[in-house]
Amino acid sequence: MKRSVSGIAALVAITMSMLGGNLSAQEKTALVSERDKVSYAVGVDVASSFEPVGPFIDLAAFEKALKNAFSGGQPLISENEARETDQALRINIAASQGQPIPGMPPGSTPPPVDKSKVGLMLGGFVVGQALAPMKDDIDVAVLMQAMRTALGKTGTPLLTVEQAQAEMQAFMTRQQGQAGAKNRAEGLSFLAENKAKKGVITTPTGLQYMVLREGNGARPLPSSRVRVNYVGTLLNGTKFDSSYDRGQPAEFGLNQVIPGWTEGVSLMPVGAKYRFWIPSELAYGPNGAPGGVIGPDATLTFDVELMGILQ
Repeated sequence: MKRSVSGIAALVAITMSMLGGNLSAQEKTALVSERDKVSYAVGVDVASSFEPVGPFIDLAAFEKALKNAFSGGQPLISENEARETDQALRINIAASQGQPIPGMPPGSTPPPVDKSKVGLMLGGFVVGQALAPMKDDIDVAVLMQAMRTALGKTGTPLLTVEQAQAEMQAFMTRQQGQAGAKNRAEGLSFLAENKAKKGVITTPTGLQYMVLREGNGARPLPSSRVRVNYVGTLLNGTKFDSSYDRGQPAEFGLNQVIPGWTEGVSLMPVGAKYRFWIPSELAYGPNGAPGGVIGPDATLTFDVELMGILQ
């Protein structure tokens, strides 16, 4: 699951833009540090997601809400206010684009939206929450400078849209590499210690397992289709998947899953329950899994009950 910061538009409920605010006396004239480059690139990306909202947003309120989100504070407006503001904003944008407004005569002007609340909504509930995981890598002042330049159409951009996209891709690649190195080290350390525990068996591929309950049925082939109940967790205990939570067993072919599952479930007789510790090379490898919970080179734990062989 990859986490992508590029394309904040995908996280925003509506397409938006922002008018320029007052220029800071300390604005950058060049991007020297990696933090500056990342911050400016994120600002360009956010600005590109905000196109039609310029007349309807207070920039100072947006920045205030963004900083508040980064500091871990509660949103500065309630969820009800945010929903009402979102609806009013949608109506105002539609009217500004000449679109008909349900329940209003053609050409009508809707009640004005509160610009401060628009800023607080977007900064607190949308952009702030989306960027909070990378807050330590962002200088808010530089991000805001990029947004003012892009949306106010004033000053000289320090990165083009294409350069900003390239910078964000490079940043994500660096982040993924760092996370992968950390996960690899933790996984190797865990597996080295775990293999010495009573009842843990290690196969030649590095897969580790423990029999939690014996079974007395047939064993599936690596090409078999099976019915199983299972729960999957990270080494820190975070649960990322569970057929129990969905309320029904899962069915799939063992040639359609990660190698650790193909090998491990093939060892199980029907009726058995095993615990597997799957090293990253037998799981999702350096890319992790879609969705962001399973990071690059993560070692995974699964408790699996083999309920039946379907074919």
